[in-house]
Amino acid sequence: MDLKDLGWSESLAESFEGLKESVEGEAARVVGAQRERYRLLTPRGAFDAQLSGRLRHEAGEGELPVVGDWVVAELHHDAGSARINACLPRRSSLVRKRAGRASAPQMIASNLDTVFVVTSLNGDLNERRIERTLAMIWEGGAQPVVLLTKLDLCADPAESVDRVEAVALGVPVHALSTWTGEGLTAIDRYLAPGKTLALIGSSGVGKSTLANRLLGEERLATSEVRESDDRGRHTTTARELFVLPSGALLIDTPGMRELGLWDAGDGLDAAFEDIDVLAKACRFGDCKHHGEPGCAVRAAIDEGALESSRFASYEKLQRELAHEARRHDPAAMAAHKDRWKKIHRARAQAVRTSSKK
Repeated sequence: MDLKDLGWSESLAESFEGLKESVEGEAARVVGAQRERYRLLTPRGAFDAQLSGRLRHEAGEGELPVVGDWVVAELHHDAGSARINACLPRRSSLVRKRAGRASAPQMIASNLDTVFVVTSLNGDLNERRIERTLAMIWEGGAQPVVLLTKLDLCADPAESVDRVEAVALGVPVHALSTWTGEGLTAIDRYLAPGKTLALIGSSGVGKSTLANRLLGEERLATSEVRESDDRGRHTTTARELFVLPSGALLIDTPGMRELGLWDAGDGLDAAFEDIDVLAKACRFGDCKHHGEPGCAVRAAIDEGALESSRFASYEKLQRELAHEARRHDPAAMAAHKDRWKKIHRARAQAVRTSSKK
């Protein structure tokens, strides 16, 4: 195995050369991460690693290593350990808003070529969640692919595939069964040597089962879904990168119940390209698509060319991103509050004027 087998590229080599004079170590790829304990893979083997004090102190939000990262590390061969001194630039990433009330990004994985959005053809199928996930992937710079699992349990898979294709514009959609093997050959085109793939989806959709299929052995734990709501329990508890028999690299991620967007404006436009195209045809450049004359978006909804639920999802995600942006921009937050104060005052004045008549 050499660096190229792990996904090494010319751009990474250039970045590494630029750091050699100031940072000691060799190039390695992060294949496991849990808190601040890491597992690195190199042409000379695997190493357990920790961060250098300088990197831990100087790293900004979202800059600590994650699975998929390339790092510069001092390798201690006798002990099988290493110290990570620097991270190389990422060419793509998966980032979500950290779960809970905290307003901060959480890096999930990096340096990805393809991200498989895994959802099952049962009660888990949710077009709105797929839209949200696609926006996150497009923003991060990877190519999304939707995998609809549990084909063997679905009475009408064609109808479900049509539903997903209607919201996953320009994204390949494949239905498959990890139990019978039906449809699995469609994934082969993505499994090229040195390419990095990731699985993302809710618990119980079959990510670990699919990973075991691709690995050719039962290396990841799996569990049954609950009959009451078709939801599963977490079986993957940490992100980990595996080398597949094909030579491709696969990152399995824990199931995520919350998938808040973080700074995904361009990704949102890509995921909702149909609405973006329609909006550009509106009569007014600042059209809000709520009753303005000449609104191409409203016309498409009225004509049945655009589902109102899809437009509502688009607006919801826009509001979510705008809210996060205001939380980090005091001036924008103040302007937003001032705007709504004026609206409330105007409404109150209108009510008072009407009551006097």
